[in-house]
Amino acid sequence: MAREKEIIQQILNKIPRGKGHLTNFFESDAELIDFSGVKILFTTDEFSKEDLFRDDDPFTLGWNVVVCTMSDILASGGTPRFYAHSMQVSTSWSTKYIGDFSTGISSALKSAGGVFIGGDFGVADSWHYTGICLGEPIKHLSRKGALPGDIIFMTGEVGAGNLEAALSIYADNRSVQELSNKYKTSFKLRLNESALINQFATSCIDTSDGVLNALNSIADINKVGYEVSDLPYLTESLLACQLFSKPPTLFFMGECGEYELLFTIKKRDIKEFLLQAEDRNFRVSRIGEVKADTGKVLIEDNRVINFDAFNISARSYRDIGEYLEALFKFLEQ
Repeated sequence: MAREKEIIQQILNKIPRGKGHLTNFFESDAELIDFSGVKILFTTDEFSKEDLFRDDDPFTLGWNVVVCTMSDILASGGTPRFYAHSMQVSTSWSTKYIGDFSTGISSALKSAGGVFIGGDFGVADSWHYTGICLGEPIKHLSRKGALPGDIIFMTGEVGAGNLEAALSIYADNRSVQELSNKYKTSFKLRLNESALINQFATSCIDTSDGVLNALNSIADINKVGYEVSDLPYLTESLLACQLFSKPPTLFFMGECGEYELLFTIKKRDIKEFLLQAEDRNFRVSRIGEVKADTGKVLIEDNRVINFDAFNISARSYRDIGEYLEALFKFLEQ
């Protein structure tokens, strides 16, 4: 991720900025813009086969790409309002497949209360999808603001995105096929949770690049450390670990995220936050605490795993197998 950030920074150094851009790059999931006195949140995201989403269910695929795009708006304390996309469909997609895919897109937009404002369309050998969302900031929330002593929470469970990737990579494995047939990855739209989190959180990020990367981003931006434990792993992720005889920690480390919201709250506000979350039937999990030093620690299975020197990035490897092997070796060490 460090190399990717360097490349992005190199590009940004060549591109002009305006006074209307109110956020610093990397500090917020969505960019906050002042347009003639009106504040707007902006985000864009791109998806393809490289993201290892299974595409056997077109409705779910359509739902997922929209929910994943809007996740940045929710992590920034906003409400999705306007949505556009660039849709490049595969030549192998049938008319029915495209129709069901579009229905999934529509369902996600309706659930979020957003409206479609246009886009672009193309056909190619492989599908690509770029989502663009404009949101209304209720109160802007960024990745910056976490302080030592703040408690770390997250919505949902750990592992949905990495499980999706595993089911795609090992699709020929008979045991994996059985699990794949039973489990469908439909990412959750955390619209209502976001509104409550925005009232209490000191910082927030989505887990689009995995929980570990989300924690590291919060730690690096705020120059703090963390200690996490008792991670709420997805049941199906634990089943997959049993199939492969691998530790669940891999689903914490992997970069195919679950698009949940990871956030920090001051200790004094926890009781009231949890009471309101319970009243609204929201599930959140307390997973750790922000520390004053810069140490990055996970406690799991009676083992302390230090991620201070962790610098493994999927984009640094041409082959997914090499990337997974690097993760295995890190844990073994």
